[in-house]
Amino acid sequence: MGISIPVAELGWRFSRSSGPGGQNVNSTDTRVELIFDLAESSALPETLKARAVGRLAGRLLEGCIVIAASEHRSQWQNRVAAQRRLVNLLQEAIAPPAPPRRRTKPTRGSVERRLAAKKQRSTVKGKRQRGAGSPED
Repeated sequence: MGISIPVAELGWRFSRSSGPGGQNVNSTDTRVELIFDLAESSALPETLKARAVGRLAGRLLEGCIVIAASEHRSQWQNRVAAQRRLVNLLQEAIAPPAPPRRRTKPTRGSVERRLAAKKQRSTVKGKRQRGAGSPED
């Protein structure tokens, strides 16, 4: 399911990036912050928007998603990377919930093996307590 976000709903901020780039780093604003107002967006239907807001509640700042990208040396590549991350984030947020887990009963064999292992462990620990530290002999 592809998400198309109108370019008019994307906000951009640029700043100087840290990292490699030589003198280019000191003079160009290559770090990109993408700001997307999820609460006011018209790109998603209300049901999907409510699901996304619920799942992304910890990442939202005043109803907006902020994504920073500074891994590339050019502003354009960082803009593309930020847009990709936004789309991936929204696709995960609006994905339908997983079906509920169906409870199953453990098999008779697995119950017997578990109880046998507990019994064996109990005897090992019991032998430690009775045998090693008693000078009653």
